[in-house]
Amino acid sequence: MDYITSENIMLVGSVLLVAGVLIGKTSYRFGLPILLIFLIVGMAFGTDGIGIQFSDMHTAQFIGMIALCIILFSGGMGTKLSAIRPVIVPGLILSTVGVLLTALVTGLFIWWLSGMSWTNIHFAFLPSLLLAATMSSTDSASVFGILGSQKVALRNNLRPMLELESGSNDPMAYMLTILLIEAISYGGGLSAGGILIELILQFGVGAAGGFLIGKFTLWLIGVYCRMGRSSAAKEDASQATSMISILMIGCVFLTFAVTTALAGNGYLAVYICGIILGNAKLPNHRGIAKFLDGMTWLAQIVVFLMLGLLVNPHEMIDVAAVSLLIGVFMILVGRPLSVFLSLLPMRKISARSKLFVSWVGLRGAVPIIFATYPVVAGIDGAGQIFNIVFFVTLLSLLVQGTTVIASARRLKLIDPDAREEEDFGVELDDELPTTLQTLTLTEEHLEGGSTLRDMNLPAGSLVMMIRRGTRYIVPNGSRRLQPGDTLLIIKEE
Repeated sequence: MDYITSENIMLVGSVLLVAGVLIGKTSYRFGLPILLIFLIVGMAFGTDGIGIQFSDMHTAQFIGMIALCIILFSGGMGTKLSAIRPVIVPGLILSTVGVLLTALVTGLFIWWLSGMSWTNIHFAFLPSLLLAATMSSTDSASVFGILGSQKVALRNNLRPMLELESGSNDPMAYMLTILLIEAISYGGGLSAGGILIELILQFGVGAAGGFLIGKFTLWLIGVYCRMGRSSAAKEDASQATSMISILMIGCVFLTFAVTTALAGNGYLAVYICGIILGNAKLPNHRGIAKFLDGMTWLAQIVVFLMLGLLVNPHEMIDVAAVSLLIGVFMILVGRPLSVFLSLLPMRKISARSKLFVSWVGLRGAVPIIFATYPVVAGIDGAGQIFNIVFFVTLLSLLVQGTTVIASARRLKLIDPDAREEEDFGVELDDELPTTLQTLTLTEEHLEGGSTLRDMNLPAGSLVMMIRRGTRYIVPNGSRRLQPGDTLLIIKEE
């Protein structure tokens, strides 16, 4: 009897999604990254668990590539230029020089470890660097899932710095992985000149491709909106939002495909394309953001479940001891050393901030996806590379992922007075000559009286809603206000 049917695939997929979501609901209670739960669920349903057989590295790599494009694009959409401008230099240094140093330092350690008689890995220098390169980028999804759920604000612009690093360091790790695979496959070496030329080509074409196709996408959105306004029947707003969102997803894959075909870095192009669109005026920006947020979560969940199915836990046992050593080295030596060395010129960044950035170097789905490339390329020892990367990712998520908040508190980097911008779920049409802003009341605001009629709001301003704790209150002139109340104000431009 053939068990591989469309119905059975849909059944297994739906059970995996539902089980992961329900189990993941309790993850933050224990401080666990929710994506770690999906990884474990995938492992539980895999070969050594319930017994679902999945070992197709080519399919895993293709699905991972699609998911990573969506994740990076969404990260770019959420990156505000005004927020990253003060930290753009250290963020880009971490995502390039930091990744390179992490790969080099960790690769040297793996090479040294391979020479020891008591270990069961025996990698030459280039394969050691390849193993380190696949793990050299960090993952933002788990970190900001925890920070977001705890409503934690960080001092010293650390959050935008980590967002910028996490969103832009995957291209560097990908380029190092591909370069090393090519050097091993064709028996060549790595010259400084060759690496520099490849860097310029990958990052130059990638940046240009992302910028140009981002602008082209904005033009396409404008054409779509003009077509809607010129038609006899007005298009439904929700339908327009859905269509524009789908158009943007199509342009994401167009960006990756075109840039890669021109020998550029497709992942960098996708991220930059997201930044261009995220900082532009889009119709119903909130609706598009919600669509992309759902797509991003789906991409992350699918790829973590798939990677959990892909691994055979019994094979990880063979490399558990050496993987533990590599993981501990990366957490305690490799990542901190690369962060402190790369940020050495940044004297305004405190040692405590650098230490926290070092600790938030979580590994996630990206290193595991990159670890499929040596397997597909047929590199000797690729199976061990994949299992070691998977083990180190689990270790990183368990150790670092569960202590992000605690480490921020211990280093006194949490800002208790900072509040995330509260938009009350309201969005105005871009064509309206009005803006929304919020105001959190203090004792000083209420010195002249505790009602709205006593407040001296600027002309052309109107309070639309009051948020008090978890309650939302419709305002009127006699409503008594309290310190801590947040006002949603509509203002004429």
